[in-house]
Amino acid sequence: MTKNNRLIERLAPWIAMVALVIIWEVTVRAFDVPSFIFPSALETAQALVTYSGPIAMHSWQTFWTTLIGFGLGVAVGLVLGFIIGSSRFLYNACYPLLVGFNAIPKVAFVPILVVWFGIGSVPAILTAFLICFFPIVVNVATGLATLEPEMEDVLRVLGARRMDVLLKVGLPRSLPYFFASLKVAITLAFVGTVVSETVASNQGIGYLMMSAGSQMRMGLVFAGLLVISAMAMVMYELFAQLEKRMTGWAHRGQNR
Repeated sequence: MTKNNRLIERLAPWIAMVALVIIWEVTVRAFDVPSFIFPSALETAQALVTYSGPIAMHSWQTFWTTLIGFGLGVAVGLVLGFIIGSSRFLYNACYPLLVGFNAIPKVAFVPILVVWFGIGSVPAILTAFLICFFPIVVNVATGLATLEPEMEDVLRVLGARRMDVLLKVGLPRSLPYFFASLKVAITLAFVGTVVSETVASNQGIGYLMMSAGSQMRMGLVFAGLLVISAMAMVMYELFAQLEKRMTGWAHRGQNR
C-alpha cells in the first residue's frame, strides 16, 4: 500500500464528516426548514458555542456515568463469559436466557430502577450496564466455546488440565472477540445512559436534550446529539487502537 493510499484512508472519516455537514447545511437551506424542526449545521455549531458551559457540565455527568456502567459490564461480562464458555452444558443452558434478556427493551427497566434507587445517577449507571454487558458475555463465551477440539486434545495429551487449556489458550484466543465486543459495548453504554437520563435524571446530556426539546431549542438538542456521538467515537477509537496493540497477531493479514 502506497503512502498516498494510507493518507487517504486516514483522512477518509474526516472527508466523510465534512461532506455530511455540507449536505446537512445545504439541504436545510435549500428547503428552508424552520430551525425549530431541523436546525442547520451552523445553528447547531452556534448552540455548541453559546451553551458550551452547560453542555460541558452535563457531558461530564454522562461520560463518567457511562464509564462506571461500562466498567461493571466488562467485569460481569468477563466473569459470566468465562463461566459459560468453559462448559458446553452451561453454554447451551444459559445462551437462550441471555438472548431473551437482551431482547427486552432496556428502557422498560428504567421505571423499575427509579422505584428501587430513585431519580439520579444510579438508574443511568445500571441501564448502561444492562445494555452493554450482553455482547461481552457472548463474545467471550463464543471465543472459549469454539476452541478447536484437536488443539485441546493435544494439550490434554501433553498433561494440561481443562483449566490450563482455558487460561493459557482459550483466553488469549478470545482476545479478538473480547476487544470487538468492547467497541460495541461502549457505544451501547452511551445509549443506555442517555435513555435513562431522559426519563429519570436531572443531570446529563439526555436531561439537557429533553429540557431543550420541551422549549423548542432544537439547536441545543442537536448539539447534545453531536456531543454524545463525539464521546462514543473517541471511546470506540481508543478501544480500536488498544485492540490493534493487543491482538495485532489476529489482524496482521489485513495490513497488506
